[in-house]
Amino acid sequence: MSKGKAIIFSAPSGAGKTTIVKHLLSVREDLTFSISACSRPRRDRTEVDGVDYYFFSVEEFKKKVKNNEFVEWEEVYQDNFYGTLKAEVERIWEMGKVVIFDVDVVGGKNLNEYFGADAFSVFVSPPSITHLRKRLEGRATETKDRIDVRMAKAEEELGYAIMFDYILKNDDLATALKEAEDVVSKFLDN
Repeated sequence: MSKGKAIIFSAPSGAGKTTIVKHLLSVREDLTFSISACSRPRRDRTEVDGVDYYFFSVEEFKKKVKNNEFVEWEEVYQDNFYGTLKAEVERIWEMGKVVIFDVDVVGGKNLNEYFGADAFSVFVSPPSITHLRKRLEGRATETKDRIDVRMAKAEEELGYAIMFDYILKNDDLATALKEAEDVVSKFLDN
């Protein structure tokens, strides 16, 4: 694989990493979003293969794992795989862009280890676990049981924060967006 830089944003679900990544993409032309691969079916008709995710069957995903086609991958839930294709990173670097990731905490840790000094990893932290629950409930997209599962996972994921280069507390969105711009610029301008 050729070499380039990577920006990694990770957080527990609902902490705001996707909002921050979308903002950075809107203000920095040198960044391009890395589309993740997954083994789950599309959630609805609006999800597009190669835009939202690269969708594979469980068998196809496992074959790509066997063929060493991923920078990183994990089985998040049984037969529910997510990962970063080497070809996706290569595609972005060949365009002369910096790859930016919006991934879960384990994926972020793995990407940071893989890219080493060529990566800058940011852990987006919610103001509190209670605040995080309120955000997830406010989405009104999941059942209480599903939110409970996500909250248990989030509590575990908060322990990973120290493994990242920078912890960005998303207490106030405008402040968090500005801070994200500043730390990404500092890394890329060095």
